[in-house]
Amino acid sequence: MRLSYLIALPFLLVPVALAEGLPELGESSQTTLSPLQERLLGESIMREIRADPSYLDDPPLTEYLNNLGYRLISSSDAPKTGLELFAIRDNEINAFSLPGGFIGVNTGLILLAQNESELASVLAHEIGHVTQHHIARILATQKWSIATSLAGIAVAILAARSNPQMSQAAIVGTQAASVQNQLNFTREHELEADRIGFQTLNNANFDPRAMPSFFERMQKAIRFVEGSAPSYLRTHPLTFERIADMQNRVHNLPYRQVADSQDFQFLRARLRAQEDSPKDAITYFETSLQEKKYSNEASQHFGLAVALLRAKNPERAEKELLLLKKISQPSPLIELVAAEIKLAQGNSEAAAAICQAALKTYPQYRPLIYASSNVFLINHQPQEALKLISDQLQFYPQDYHLYLLQAKSYAVLDKKLLQHKSQAEAYFLLGNLQGAVEQLQIAQKSGDGDFYQLSAVEARLKELKMLEAEARKQH
Repeated sequence: MRLSYLIALPFLLVPVALAEGLPELGESSQTTLSPLQERLLGESIMREIRADPSYLDDPPLTEYLNNLGYRLISSSDAPKTGLELFAIRDNEINAFSLPGGFIGVNTGLILLAQNESELASVLAHEIGHVTQHHIARILATQKWSIATSLAGIAVAILAARSNPQMSQAAIVGTQAASVQNQLNFTREHELEADRIGFQTLNNANFDPRAMPSFFERMQKAIRFVEGSAPSYLRTHPLTFERIADMQNRVHNLPYRQVADSQDFQFLRARLRAQEDSPKDAITYFETSLQEKKYSNEASQHFGLAVALLRAKNPERAEKELLLLKKISQPSPLIELVAAEIKLAQGNSEAAAAICQAALKTYPQYRPLIYASSNVFLINHQPQEALKLISDQLQFYPQDYHLYLLQAKSYAVLDKKLLQHKSQAEAYFLLGNLQGAVEQLQIAQKSGDGDFYQLSAVEARLKELKMLEAEARKQH
């Protein structure tokens, strides 16, 4: 367990006044926390997660997870619910939901899933927790001590990823008066998330049989090695009642064969290529291809190209990519690797040409947008980078990667005020309010920028200082 997750608990507390005079739970789960309060709580936890080395800031994987999440939530009973999925580099089989629509997915879970429907089944279950506001409903049962409960649940959520025993200890320590009631309520939550998740999975045209088969496979695995239960089963208690309920739901459904998306296959191969040493990864994919031990040949060539690139062998990686293109469908992931190969060969102009051509086919694929902006900067074309970034910020105004790239572009142009203003927006979106304020203060003293730019900085600084003061009041 990485203790950095437990450092900033004061950020997670809400005013005790919220606990006064709360109505009974009834049908509404939002009597304890408003949607805004749930989001702020989630963002507080995300500050700690993003600061941890295991947080995997990998644009292609993040893009895939969020596209998968959007497909699922669009087919749920709450299609307008905001989601933000992210990856954790951890071999433990786990996924977890946070308040405010944040869902974390361990790389171990992605690699364990035998097909895309299995991965989607776990995410659909987690989306069920989100859409039913289960954490808010837990707090409603603890209205006499909401601040303490909130801190305890935050500890429990964060600790659960790699130390479920510590998670349970946190719950017992902060809610000792009603532990048994809490555990019973958790079982209700799991059944409800199963029901919601199953319907969502089916509506999204995934194979609904993946849900009981995946959970049953994990359940069987723990019979052979004592104490080997994956984190997911320890934090999401799996009873025979739940498995039987899932099996009953699929019993009368017609058989549905669902092919995996190419992105799913490629990203699993990419994770495997990045997980081991470059040498071991190359051996794994070479052996797989030689012995034809694979379910998808194209993904093995893709993984081998990524592993060869990691091993600083771009020439051989390029040959592997050419083989891949003959047997696969077109993909922005292939174009990304092709551009990375050209950069590794020292040919940034060819990398730029690949990115620009790919953006015409995949104009909204953000990993390509980031790559293209970086190549512009490498080629000493900051104005072109700024134009691309500014255009994309109209579509993605909450994308901190774009603001970081914008700050780099302004730095190359020696526009200090605009550089620090963009850096401030990136910090703000990352949840670093103090850092954002400091960047705006530096921008004020930069000595460049016109009257309108300085006025914009001052107005934004005033706004963030007000937010900072509100945050201090809540501690």
